[in-house]
Amino acid sequence: MAFTIESKKADTTSDAGKGYNVALYSLMTLFFMMGFITCLNDILIPYLKKIFQLTYTQANLINLCFFGAYFVMSIPSGKIIEKVGYKSAMILGFVIAALGCFLFYPAASFKIYELFLGALFILASGITLLQVAGNPYVAVLGKPDTASSRLTLTQAFNSVGTTIAPYFGQVLILAYLPEVIDESTEINISAVQLPYVFIGITLLVIAVVLSVIKLPVISHKQNENTVETKLTTEKENILAYKHLWLGAIGIFCYVGAEVAIGSHIVSYLKLPEIMGLDEKAAGGYVAYYWGGAMIGRFIGSGVLQKFNPGKVLAFNASMASLLVVFSIVMKGDTAMWLLLAVGLMNSLMFATIFTLALKGLGKFTDTGSGILCTAIVGGAIVPLLFGMIGDNAGLKVAFLLPVCCYLYIIYFGLKGHLTK
Repeated sequence: MAFTIESKKADTTSDAGKGYNVALYSLMTLFFMMGFITCLNDILIPYLKKIFQLTYTQANLINLCFFGAYFVMSIPSGKIIEKVGYKSAMILGFVIAALGCFLFYPAASFKIYELFLGALFILASGITLLQVAGNPYVAVLGKPDTASSRLTLTQAFNSVGTTIAPYFGQVLILAYLPEVIDESTEINISAVQLPYVFIGITLLVIAVVLSVIKLPVISHKQNENTVETKLTTEKENILAYKHLWLGAIGIFCYVGAEVAIGSHIVSYLKLPEIMGLDEKAAGGYVAYYWGGAMIGRFIGSGVLQKFNPGKVLAFNASMASLLVVFSIVMKGDTAMWLLLAVGLMNSLMFATIFTLALKGLGKFTDTGSGILCTAIVGGAIVPLLFGMIGDNAGLKVAFLLPVCCYLYIIYFGLKGHLTK
């Protein structure tokens, strides 16, 4: 990519490599926290649904507010990064996210659902800025041909967060939720206050630490000798980068498919022909889905260094679609494990789509990252469509929607990402 590293010691390989390592370690922490906070929504939804006596539609406003922030704030986040740089933008993102966490305290004290939603939107806005800054920073922090590998590795720590968060939330939040709530029930509001205050303090500490760490400064200076720069100089408008827009659709499809499947695993395992489990027993298997994504990302960071990222993406999407289809037609344990294995296939998709879509954007990289993060709104829209199909045609039929998403990702991996 058409980037240069501005540093007083950038002329020595060892110093540059050391700076890269420090930056990557910092970003691993960033991605862990993003995954941890995002997955806590799965705990927050049943908690707020019960204490506010919400319908399913009202409860799902939580996902709408969270993923809606990506739609509203991603492009403005790209503009912020252009003005203040990656490091300052990431620090600001942690501070904004911390503010959202602290607002959970008065929201719980006054028991105002709308304030919860507002706090969640602010929290998600901070996470959005972190995503828009963090993903392209990882992508350009080293050789272009290993960008997918680096981003997959940092995404693995995102998956560590998503795997740990449900257990954290179950012990510290849901364990204090009464079985039955009426006007006389006393609710322990500190169950949601204290965890989010703790998370907010942690985010501020990370922001302070990040502010004193010396990170390589990425600038969008054109390099006359790179193929990416030649591509950049031929295009004066970001609208001309077809592969970026096709990649945005890919991100929309991937996030939508992953969230739709993950959000309905419990309902799927409750079906008599699958496992016939109750909610508590079925919920224990959800960790296998997200854990598969975590394992796949740690392994995949090495795979993407040896094989063509586009072909790896197409292969994984093909396997994911087949696993879903075979799960639908099978029964019992086989159907369950086939669906849970989709998490493993999902593992490499986000990082690979993201880096392929950003390739060759040069000075448009920050704006392109904002566009791609805007497409994360698929995590709100696709599950909603999934639910509508499930209500009208049955849950198994609804799983064909993620299959359609994976079919598009196959196309992007084979042809859609090509810059010529």
